[in-house]
Amino acid sequence: MSDEVTERIIGAAIEVHRILGPGLLESIYEEALCHELSLRGLPIRRQVDIVVRYKEKNISGQRLDLIVADEVVVELKSQHKLPEVAAAQVLSYLKASGMKRGLLVNFGQQKLTDGIKRFSL
Repeated sequence: MSDEVTERIIGAAIEVHRILGPGLLESIYEEALCHELSLRGLPIRRQVDIVVRYKEKNISGQRLDLIVADEVVVELKSQHKLPEVAAAQVLSYLKASGMKRGLLVNFGQQKLTDGIKRFSL
């Protein structure tokens, strides 16, 4: 998966990490990334509630960190080492939201490019 929107999101995340470095709270990176994305003209929705469907029942309570340009789910982390469930989390978010593309961005890495994973359904 390589497209303009995800490339622009990755570029914005790299800029945030370049300036702030690793080690801050996830909420700080979320705020900074949203600001950087808005500076780049990308529309963002933060902490978006989604409904999970289970046997004809809607279950609420799940939130996505970011939806960018109504196209890409972005899950943010700030951990030295990601748990294996983080990738499954993004895939679950894609299925629940009906979106096709996602990014997992871990600002806890020394080199941010090591902390970015792309997903598509």
